[in-house]
Amino acid sequence: MKRRVVVTGTGMITAHGAGKAQNWEKTKAGQNSIREINAFDSGKYRGKHGGEAREFIETSLDNIRKTRLDRASHLLIHTAREALLEAGILQDIQYHDILVALGTTLGGMLSGEVFHREVIERGPSRARLSRVLDYFAHYQAINLFKEFRLKGDFVVFSDACASSTSAFGYAFNSIRSGEHDIAICGGYETMSEFTFAGFNSLMAVTPTLCRPFDRQRDGLVLGEGAGILVLEELKHAVSRDVNILCEIAGYGESSDAYHMTSPDPSGRCAALAMTRALKDAGCSKVDYINAHGTGTKYNDVMEAKAINIAFREVAGEIPVSSIKPMIGHLLGSAGAAEAIISILSIVHNTLPPNINYKTPDPECNLNIITEAVRCNVRTALSNSFGFGGSNASLILREYPWEG
Repeated sequence: MKRRVVVTGTGMITAHGAGKAQNWEKTKAGQNSIREINAFDSGKYRGKHGGEAREFIETSLDNIRKTRLDRASHLLIHTAREALLEAGILQDIQYHDILVALGTTLGGMLSGEVFHREVIERGPSRARLSRVLDYFAHYQAINLFKEFRLKGDFVVFSDACASSTSAFGYAFNSIRSGEHDIAICGGYETMSEFTFAGFNSLMAVTPTLCRPFDRQRDGLVLGEGAGILVLEELKHAVSRDVNILCEIAGYGESSDAYHMTSPDPSGRCAALAMTRALKDAGCSKVDYINAHGTGTKYNDVMEAKAINIAFREVAGEIPVSSIKPMIGHLLGSAGAAEAIISILSIVHNTLPPNINYKTPDPECNLNIITEAVRCNVRTALSNSFGFGGSNASLILREYPWEG
């Protein structure tokens, strides 16, 4: 019999601010935290705005020198600390064998950019090789282990925009199969000009507003941030007498391998990830779908088709929204941020709005909600669909569950 897995801690940093409370209040209010980019000169690009985590201040650390860390590690460590504090496990964490499962697409890309500039300006012999270490996508996890003196295993996923949801799925399956009792999992991402330029070259970045599922949508907006969950086996959490936020009910994944950047227009494989998650959770309907909803022309149509395939005759009844217009597309960390908002939707029985939605698109025939809705939210589905056809879906449900 598979063991049950619950969420006991969350941590979050986005353009809305540092901390899940601030993120929830601004998300619920439908606040647009997208601004003109500060990190670099965006004037030469089609899109000039993004969701930078401007309110995040790099704090002092206990076991690592603050000045030696890249921004990605700071985001990850700060967010993990918030989640561990809520889970009530930070003080005795060294006594637990913990799985760390993380997702990212950029890793320490900012350190790579600095090293590249130094090579050009100073020459290879004078560029700091220490920057190369932080560039690797697994090194932020190593820094996390050093700061909290963790013991256990870690794995890092980098399957585009599905990365952190894949990390959740891995941790979820590891706990319910009995391999681990507790896991730190999620994702992190920074605002990188290299990536910003790449998405602009694809004409994927909007020069105006991100409008998921709107007929006038013309692209996404990039963001940065981190999201972390502490997952535990149910009996382990109960034995610690810790507050349980919700239960992870099911996970599904698929790969359509249709194109390097474009999704399979049929939506069949994305629907497969959802139906696998539903089957895993033992349910056929959910109360809310936190959509991948990038605001790009083809992705939104594909996701709408996928939802209709997965839910059939009830698809049009399920409330759907995307939070990307408010904080940007966090790439590998998008699924982490969106799963946390889905959890908070269940905890507070409130659905977040899909802002900037004005003109319905017949090809996106979904129940898009444009204002926060108070209702009984018992189950939520969080979707993540990445470049190369990486699809992952996570189902969360209230605890205790009496369905």
